[in-house]
Amino acid sequence: MTKSLALTSPVFVDGGAIPTRYTGEGQDISPPLSWSGVPSSAQSLALIVDDPDAPDPAAPKREWVHWVLYNISPSLTGLPENVGTAKEGMRDGLNDWNRTGYGGPMPPIGRHRYVHKLYALDATLNFSTPPTKAALEEAMEGHILARATLIGTYQLKR
Repeated sequence: MTKSLALTSPVFVDGGAIPTRYTGEGQDISPPLSWSGVPSSAQSLALIVDDPDAPDPAAPKREWVHWVLYNISPSLTGLPENVGTAKEGMRDGLNDWNRTGYGGPMPPIGRHRYVHKLYALDATLNFSTPPTKAALEEAMEGHILARATLIGTYQLKR
């Protein structure tokens, strides 16, 4: 029996606060992530991190995309801290700052949730330019073998 896909971080628990180091108030570097239970038939993994509480958790209007990463090798068991731009064959998509790479939490008001979504896919994906979250999600349709979610929260300290 195959284990289900699981996503964790050694620096925050599911539903817990993301340390300032990984936010726009800190060093704005990506947190380390670990996963297990990747299906043996997976050809690649994809990661999307977004904030469903933008701009105000009391009146959310949109999801703000913080990170899009795809074609992650299914043989990897995680990403180190400060992965920066894509490495080891991984590819970056566009975040909502219209740039590639990770953009850390910097909520304008209140405590926001940052949803880390990992997908195991039965294919590798090809784009001529870095895809948006929407383009990646469209390309993943029909190819998702398993998914896992990890939610971190953050509220500005200032």
